[in-house]
Amino acid sequence: MTEQNPALSSFIESVKEHQVVWGLQDETGEGWVVCDSSEYEETDVMPLWSTEAAAQKHCTDEWADYQAVSITLVDFLEYWVGDLNDDGVLVGIDWENDEECLEVDPIVLAKSLVDIEKE
Repeated sequence: MTEQNPALSSFIESVKEHQVVWGLQDETGEGWVVCDSSEYEETDVMPLWSTEAAAQKHCTDEWADYQAVSITLVDFLEYWVGDLNDDGVLVGIDWENDEECLEVDPIVLAKSLVDIEKE
């Protein structure tokens, strides 16, 4: 088994415990926050958080019109992972303003979440 990034391990433990991930959704309920990758040119990243509080604190400035919304782990694995992968969008793990955040392929994240589910 490969050594996991501590931020990824923490994120996965929390998601497994609470069975949700958190994203930022706009007032219309149609759009979600997606930003430019800090690692890859012309690649989008969807920030996701393991707690509502961590997500909510980012609802300021350019994201003031967004709110923290939960996505169940089942829905994330069933619907979101495939769509993100098809669109070439990475997942930003517990994203922080002005810091390098871990950007993970959605399929890799899903496999990590499923592996932990079986333990």
